[in-house]
Amino acid sequence: MRPKTCDTEKLDKLICIRLSELEKKLLRKRCGKEGYRTISDFCRAKLVRKREIRKIEASEDFIRVTQKLDYELNKIGVNLNQVAKNLNTHQVYQFSGADREVFRQVLIELEKCFSILQQYMDKIEPR
Repeated sequence: MRPKTCDTEKLDKLICIRLSELEKKLLRKRCGKEGYRTISDFCRAKLVRKREIRKIEASEDFIRVTQKLDYELNKIGVNLNQVAKNLNTHQVYQFSGADREVFRQVLIELEKCFSILQQYMDKIEPR
């Protein structure tokens, strides 16, 4: 269930403005270009909030790398689930050499993923 919104954060007041068809198209285009989901979000950001949403364009290389990372992280999750199933299925279970190897591989893959993500973070937010 959705958490209750306090009265000061409710968006229950309506403001209506009139625009020409061209102005409305331009407004919608600008909202999308700047990364806002709705015209309301755009207006609130421009009129009330001090911090704006910044849209960051992702390169094809970044998209390809993040899709590969997603695939690798999914494989890691599958491996961990297999080990967890073995642990929870048996009353007494001792880690085997194969289990240790799975954890070693998981650690190596996670370190690779973190390294790649860190490289992109450094490009976005230089230290």
